[in-house]
Amino acid sequence: MRCLVVLLSTLWVITDACPRIISKAEWGALPGRCHASFIPQRNYVIIHHTVTPPCYTQAACCTQLKNMQRFQMKKWCDLGYSFMIGEDGNVYEAQGWHRHGIHAPKYNRNSLGLAFIGNFQEQVPNPAAINAAQNLIKCAIEKKVLIPFYTLKAHRNVYSTACPGNALYNIIRFWDRFKAQS
Repeated sequence: MRCLVVLLSTLWVITDACPRIISKAEWGALPGRCHASFIPQRNYVIIHHTVTPPCYTQAACCTQLKNMQRFQMKKWCDLGYSFMIGEDGNVYEAQGWHRHGIHAPKYNRNSLGLAFIGNFQEQVPNPAAINAAQNLIKCAIEKKVLIPFYTLKAHRNVYSTACPGNALYNIIRFWDRFKAQS
């Protein structure tokens, strides 16, 4: 359900935290080789960046995703993240809501892996991408895929890496529920 209508006295409030999510079929993904694994609810959100050129249009993001998927499938069964976020403001399905990712050892089965498309070591993602990521987290809570008291971490907080880049890290460390240490 993309919209929820709630009656408060005589006032109707429409909420729609979910950003636009482009399905794997819509962006032209290859069939993944991962075994089905239904994961009902997660405790963590892990933020990544792809260290690739950014994409600013849906067409450019679809091309980037196809290239990244072909590259990652040389080593893994599919794209490793749950979702990927373009600077066009769209979210792109990778493993999706109910399959575990291949993005953060020891956290894969208990986290949503969100990857910003681009290299954010020195520059920050644009506001459209930041808003899409924050709305995706709210959407995950609404869909009961993420517990309300989740913990947000950067990839570098759970693995020895510079990911998600210094510039992006300096943004997400001020987001609600961020916790660098375990």
